[in-house]
Amino acid sequence: MEIKKLEKLTENPTLSWGFNGYKTDKIFVVSAIEISDTFEFNIREKNQPYTKIWEINSADIDDLNKIIKQRHSFGAFHEGELIGWIICDFREWNNSLFIINILINEQFRRQNIGKLLIKAVNREARELQCRMVELETQNTNYPAIKFYQKAGFAITGINTKLYKGSTETALFMSFDVMI
Repeated sequence: MEIKKLEKLTENPTLSWGFNGYKTDKIFVVSAIEISDTFEFNIREKNQPYTKIWEINSADIDDLNKIIKQRHSFGAFHEGELIGWIICDFREWNNSLFIINILINEQFRRQNIGKLLIKAVNREARELQCRMVELETQNTNYPAIKFYQKAGFAITGINTKLYKGSTETALFMSFDVMI
């Protein structure tokens, strides 16, 4: 298995990657309390089954390729075949590397590939002299949140209105890059 910079997605590899999404028996519940001029957010674990499925279409691949063109994204390759990716957007305005998407072929999950991709992004962020690596995920994506926390990310922000027509809450996570 090899981790290297992504050049361009010429097709949609996710069509053969199996289940794209997540299933969990736990989620994080986000509650907000407003008292006078203050807000207080609370995040707690809750036992609740939740399933989410993503479908990546050709327009999504085009959008990802625009970001890949920056040359800060990585792929995991097994016997020359792409089996996972981490797509990153360099954000000059706040000197950060933002993880747009991380996805691994279902057959290769839980084999430390995500960890290797995060390490590649950390090295890239150091070379770019970024101050942080950041990402956004849903409060319902318990497995991803726990993975990111184990990789050194902390919850640094919440947006309760990011997803239109959804009960999901956006959780922003980041880690500081030590230069």
